[in-house]
Amino acid sequence: MSKIDIGVIIVFTLLVFICGLSFSKSGKNMKSFFAAGGALPWWMSGLSLFMSFFSAGTFVVWGSIAYSSGWVAITIQSTMCVAGLIIGFFIAPKWQKTKALTAAEFITDRLGYSTQKIYTYLFLLISLFTTGAFLYPVAKIVEVSTGIPIGTSVIVLGVLILIYTAVGGLWAVIVTDVLQFVVLTAAVLIVVPLSLDKIGGMDNFVSQAPENFFALVNEEYSWGFMIAFGLYNLFFIAGNWAYVQRYTSVATPKDAKKVGWLFGALYLISPLVWMLPPMIYRVLNPELDGLADEGAYLLMCKEVLPVGMLGLMLGGMVFATSSSVNTTLNISAGVLANDVYKHFRPNTSGDHLVKVGRWSTIALGVITIIVALLVPYMGGIVEVVMSVAAITGGAMFLPPMWALFSKYQTGKSVLAITIVSLLINSFFKFVSPGLFDFSLDRAQEMWLGVGVPVVMLFLFELYARTKKTGISQYMDYQVLVAKKASEPNEETGEGNKRGAKVIGIGVASTGILLLILSYIGKTGTALVAGMGVLVVLLGSFIIYRNSKSIKITKDIT
Repeated sequence: MSKIDIGVIIVFTLLVFICGLSFSKSGKNMKSFFAAGGALPWWMSGLSLFMSFFSAGTFVVWGSIAYSSGWVAITIQSTMCVAGLIIGFFIAPKWQKTKALTAAEFITDRLGYSTQKIYTYLFLLISLFTTGAFLYPVAKIVEVSTGIPIGTSVIVLGVLILIYTAVGGLWAVIVTDVLQFVVLTAAVLIVVPLSLDKIGGMDNFVSQAPENFFALVNEEYSWGFMIAFGLYNLFFIAGNWAYVQRYTSVATPKDAKKVGWLFGALYLISPLVWMLPPMIYRVLNPELDGLADEGAYLLMCKEVLPVGMLGLMLGGMVFATSSSVNTTLNISAGVLANDVYKHFRPNTSGDHLVKVGRWSTIALGVITIIVALLVPYMGGIVEVVMSVAAITGGAMFLPPMWALFSKYQTGKSVLAITIVSLLINSFFKFVSPGLFDFSLDRAQEMWLGVGVPVVMLFLFELYARTKKTGISQYMDYQVLVAKKASEPNEETGEGNKRGAKVIGIGVASTGILLLILSYIGKTGTALVAGMGVLVVLLGSFIIYRNSKSIKITKDIT
């Protein structure tokens, strides 16, 4: 990597940090720090949801599958499009109507504190594991590109991420997510044509690809796996506490619908564009094996990007992939402050709770770093992500989400179903292979993971409807929600405009950086310059649209 690339990484890192840290004084209370005021623009929330989910595996997990299996990686990600659309129509508005700051708060309101307490412990345990698994790909990208040992990368990046997440709160997460979306979209639109040109065009790519490279499914990732994984994605995106935050932080149920629809629309288009570089690299270099294919995405970028652009692409990948980390750190800290600490000290001031949230972010970040350092000893990132997904997705997130729609489920029923499902899934994953020499393939793991809680919830629903159990708990919940809905709510129009202006400045600055790189580079200059102009214009438009200040009003209805 050239000195110019390293310089670009440093400049881009400073830009992201300045954007994130500019919100250091915005977290005056829990709602502003963990929900961005509760009236986040739907397009910001939707793009942040996309980046939070998209970035967790695109470059390493799905990039690895795209290199080794081809079109299968695109088919897998297309299931997320269907999930997003269903969530937009039916589930996201339900979450917004709960008037809860976190999913844990909804569980307390709907199912009781004792139920929430156990779910919180389970969520934090699983989140620390998965967040560590998401930090690992960030460090992997740096290792492939720069040669810096992965352990060093994990520690340094983990510290940087936890600092700006602890300081800026949800606004820092949202703004950096949207900035990464623009940066990486611009970068990949440069990488794809240069990659195709490197191997002689689309015709050569198709003709030289391995046999069955464009098959929709294969033996390991079958149609059965796709359907089960699609259901898992539905439950995970709709019920994961970190993603629920994106539905509850917007102003209206209609906005929450738009968040889900935007997520689904982006996953209709993005898989094809994003998976082409590692697929093309398979034709260019078919020799990667073992865990080496996890670096296929960056290796393709190193082959074709002009000087400086590799640094920008790497910086964008690092901070975009870290989106899953900072998102989960933010909501986990919010749960600790709002739903654990506040329960024991209900009279604690908002300022003090924000301080608790910040220190919780730091503590959780340190544990995340430790987990990430252990990922290579767990069979690689693909194995870790798929295993955790199969075991926890349906069991953890579906039962509480079911209670959004059912008046018959109780705290005891959803908690029992979650625990039994986790035990069954864990048995077949960890105990059965060694004890009985019986193991499940990926599709069977996914079906078991989503099937067990669905069947148990359905059976209890039938039983409860005949016995009319749980209705009193639901009626109490309805009264509580009505009370929350009637409370005065501060509009955050000024905060939204400020956030959009920060995004606009970041986007325009990135466009200027692209224009400078087009002048320095010797290849692809017209492509880079054209993209730079478009990005500058986009950033300028965002700044212009949000340049007029508006008064903060209060809704007292």
